[in-house]
Amino acid sequence: MDIHEEMVSRLRNRKPGYSLDQPFYIDPAYHQQDLEQIWYKDWLFAGHDCEIPSAGNYFTVQVGAYSVIIVRGEDGAIRAMHNSCRHRGSRVCLEHRGSAAKLVCPYHQWTYDLDGSLLFARQMGEGFDTSAFGLKSVACETAGGYIFISLAEEPMDFAPFRAIMEPFFLPHRLRDAKVAYESTIIEKGNWKLVWENNRECYHCAGNHPELCKTFPEAPNVTGVSGAQDDPEIAAHWQKCEAAGLPSAFTMDENGQYRATRVPLLRDAISYTISGRKAVQIRLSDNVNMDRIGSLLLYHYPTTWNHVLSDHAVTFRVLPLSATETAVTTKWLVHKDAVEGIDYRLEELIHVWTETNDQDRRIVEDNARGIQSPAYEPGPYSPIHEGGVMQFIDWYAGFMEKRLSDRGRPALRSVA
Repeated sequence: MDIHEEMVSRLRNRKPGYSLDQPFYIDPAYHQQDLEQIWYKDWLFAGHDCEIPSAGNYFTVQVGAYSVIIVRGEDGAIRAMHNSCRHRGSRVCLEHRGSAAKLVCPYHQWTYDLDGSLLFARQMGEGFDTSAFGLKSVACETAGGYIFISLAEEPMDFAPFRAIMEPFFLPHRLRDAKVAYESTIIEKGNWKLVWENNRECYHCAGNHPELCKTFPEAPNVTGVSGAQDDPEIAAHWQKCEAAGLPSAFTMDENGQYRATRVPLLRDAISYTISGRKAVQIRLSDNVNMDRIGSLLLYHYPTTWNHVLSDHAVTFRVLPLSATETAVTTKWLVHKDAVEGIDYRLEELIHVWTETNDQDRRIVEDNARGIQSPAYEPGPYSPIHEGGVMQFIDWYAGFMEKRLSDRGRPALRSVA
């Protein structure tokens, strides 16, 4: 039995409502299939438009074996391309982010325009055709201030996600925001454990004292059902939608992405210990009230998000190995907000900095326990862990279909 057949067999025989078999969380061969079947095929959140506001601004992102450059061109367009020189394969951009008039490979100074076309390759002999050796492109789309990339040769249609996501996000004008702070932590656990932990608040009361001052633990907030039957949530949706802010729970038919707006506790405005706003300037000039709760967006496998009236907190998940995951958090504020005047950085980031570290510990303890020969799949709580079950069902369904089909789109090779 090859790895495809083995994984399909385990997925088909899994017990509904239970966690996955041990290899899905620790086995490098299983992890490689996760990369090939999901990470190298699906749309992945890379970063924000506002991170590269001017021509020549770029940042890089590493997805498995692929290093990708995201850059704004002279025409204002945002493009993505493989960070691999067409000469001998060296990385072209060595820094995580920067600004450059042209992209120059440090090895032999092959020089590329911001659209990836090769402009100059010194001493390559008479008749060398530069037009045949531009950087290889990566599919790139922007929506509501977010940049997504796809490594697939034939990417899936991005339009359905845009149709759901943009009505929720465009009023918040994240394209015009700025990143006030960014952090990346390495969690020593499989990327699916990071997501499982995120998809429930069953653990919150015992682990997240800072977050629990403002964020509700109710399963109809973190899960995928029951919100429409909660009078408080329904009233919150009605209030926000009357102000022009789409709010009602919306999920795509495959369960890969969804958005909704939820109230915070006790009329809190922001994720602060006091519940008061962290930033004195609203995130968007289009939003004219403070108590809008939190706009939640989930898009498997890379991102979950909280957008409030005064700031946004966005999260990006990237797998490093079968047992390591990078989680990058960015705090976005109005582009004109000034640190020390309009906000105190410590107050802005405190709740989620603490929560992230607490989640890191939880995931790592979970991962260590799963390493035990005694581990076997356990039951999720039908009351509190509906969101986890939905994530696992999404993962199992996608993987079983793709492993069975074997007819997956060809992947772009790294030059």
